[in-house]
Amino acid sequence: MKYQTAPEIKKQIKLLVKQLKLNHIKINNIHCIRSFDAKMRAIARIWGMSKLFKEVAGLEPHYIIEVNAHRFDKLSDREKIKTLIHELLHIPKTFSGALLSHKGRYHQINDKITEKLLLNLK
Repeated sequence: MKYQTAPEIKKQIKLLVKQLKLNHIKINNIHCIRSFDAKMRAIARIWGMSKLFKEVAGLEPHYIIEVNAHRFDKLSDREKIKTLIHELLHIPKTFSGALLSHKGRYHQINDKITEKLLLNLK
């Protein structure tokens, strides 16, 4: 599999974090990549760094947002933003390196939630 850093995605993420007031997200600890020849069905996915890295190596939590170039690049601008919002919603308020599932006791990550946030953008 081939990866490439995606500074334009990082720029969009930075803007979304600010506009949506996702103040718990440490933008400097978010990394964005574009994957090529990926065998994944997803348009995008997020990778978290486990708590173990913090406890053992003393590393701060980081997240990687990966977009599948084959699928993501074909989307409209609106759908791209919606996809990135969806991935950001997987980051917990604790910014611990963990990931939130689509359905939890106190949260949900679904199309309805992402659409609502998309409408709140200025």
